Amino acid sequence: MVTETLKLPDLGTLTDKYQMDFITPQEIMNPSSGIMVPSIDFIFTGNESRTTTIHAPAAPPRPPPLSRYENQKRRDWNTFCQYLRNHRPPLSLPLCSGAHVLEFLRYLDQFGKTKVHNQNCPFFGVPNPPAPCPCPLRQAWGSLDALIGRLRAAYEEHGGRPESNPFGARAVRLFLRDVRDFQSKSRGISYEKKRKRSTTTSSKHKVIAAVTPQAPHASNAI
Repeated sequence: MVTETLKLPDLGTLTDKYQMDFITPQEIMNPSSGIMVPSIDFIFTGNESRTTTIHAPAAPPRPPPLSRYENQKRRDWNTFCQYLRNHRPPLSLPLCSGAHVLEFLRYLDQFGKTKVHNQNCPFFGVPNPPAPCPCPLRQAWGSLDALIGRLRAAYEEHGGRPESNPFGARAVRLFLRDVRDFQSKSRGISYEKKRKRSTTTSSKHKVIAAVTPQAPHASNAI
């Protein structure tokens, strides 16, 4: 008995020529991908007694899973595109400007979870208020800043030109700066980045070590 691997032939031609019996397809394990694929067996009972096993093509390898950043960027982009479709009148992406991005950011404020105190609130500038207040919830500046960064990258990945990127418009940058400054005052916290440790002290030590005379080697001593 000889075993061969052939391309899938016409079933009618094989039945007439070789008096072929059909066996129910079964699943086998693809060793390269670990995925179950169907296997079709044909038994030839003609003059030449042989068994031919024809395997379905192996499934393509699965793409690697997206990172958390890529997943979030995809969700943000889909949310923004849905916002454009629901816009009245509907707005296409090429016509989107920085003004529409600001509308989108203000629209997101209704889903915010950060308490932003008004100037007339007794807890304005208090980091940890001792009691609740009626001030509204807003999107935190850090969340908006990260969102704009992801949407700016997604815009160019979908064919947008960097020079016309609405998420990099000057109006958007000024808006984010105003939100940062007001929330910093309202919540009594600072968004300033920590400065790097000064290297002045270490530089002084290096200079002192360079000018300090070294003791003579024992072999050179008199």
